[in-house]
Amino acid sequence: MAFQLNWASAFRVALLLILVASVSVACYTLPVEKLLKDFLVWIKEDLGPFGPLVLAIAYIPLTILAVPASVLTLGGGYLFGLPIGFVADSIGATLGATAAFLLGRTIGRSYVISKLKAYPKFQAVAIAIQRSGFKIVFLLRLVPLLPFNMLNYLLSVTPVNIGEYMLASWFGMMPITFALVYVGTTLKDLSDVTHGWDEVSTTRWVLMAVGFVVSDRKVFPGQGTS
Repeated sequence: MAFQLNWASAFRVALLLILVASVSVACYTLPVEKLLKDFLVWIKEDLGPFGPLVLAIAYIPLTILAVPASVLTLGGGYLFGLPIGFVADSIGATLGATAAFLLGRTIGRSYVISKLKAYPKFQAVAIAIQRSGFKIVFLLRLVPLLPFNMLNYLLSVTPVNIGEYMLASWFGMMPITFALVYVGTTLKDLSDVTHGWDEVSTTRWVLMAVGFVVSDRKVFPGQGTS
């Protein structure tokens, strides 16, 4: 039985390594930003009322593959305006985060656990989540101290249940999603979408700076005190 389990674990790790290698090669060899822009053009010109739904679903493969989805978020604001764009992007980001979470909790578990060594402070998060899963996940989403895509996988090996994870992620990601969608509504041309991150970098850093104080005391409760 142990032999079979070891082979199963090795297969999962190998599968994840192949996936990571494929993503790395794709990021260096494929014009990702151009492909995303062409995708947004297709939504704008061909999908009509189904555009917001397709935009939301597109978050799933991008998030699983750890491709930054900020272009989609900006594009949602540009294409559909603030109310519809915000709803589509907010739901899409939650769906993508949930898909990555489920992948990390199943076939990718061994690989994710092997990466925890690079994030020693995350051990405190796992302990805190046992007491208050919703609050800790919400704070981690509200304060982007860790890369969004990596956080999806790291949280998958904590005790948080899927319901709390989805709800806390949805609410916690709303502020930055709203900011990006709003910036998207101010862009003059679709070609500006792939270059729009600079315009929201100030907002992002302000959120991170303010949130760092909150997270330092609540997410890592033993630090910052004498």
